[in-house]
Amino acid sequence: QVRLVESGGGLVQPGGSLRLSCIFSGGTFSNYGIGWFRQAPGKERELVASISWSIGSTIYADSVKGRFTVSKDYTKNTGHLQMNSLEVEDTAIYYCAARFQGSAYRFWGQGTQVTVSS
Repeated sequence: QVRLVESGGGLVQPGGSLRLSCIFSGGTFSNYGIGWFRQAPGKERELVASISWSIGSTIYADSVKGRFTVSKDYTKNTGHLQMNSLEVEDTAIYYCAARFQGSAYRFWGQGTQVTVSS
């Protein structure tokens, strides 16, 4: 069974940076795409960024383009979300998710809180 364990959240000032990590186990990492979602209080969960299982193509929400970078480290079976120029509006619980090749996201991490505040 695939398992995802997240880390890296915290409190940061506007303009600061954080890097989230998502350790993958229980499957063949190269067969899975990784997605990063977030949910702010009172809002629906939204897809922030994703990286495909095959050629590593990436997709970003318009609100984070140019500030966030999603990646996969195949040597450590870990996905990363580098977040720069953070804004107060980025405050949310961030979740990583995995999907087998082109299927739906079925596996989820526990979530990590990101708070951007001065």
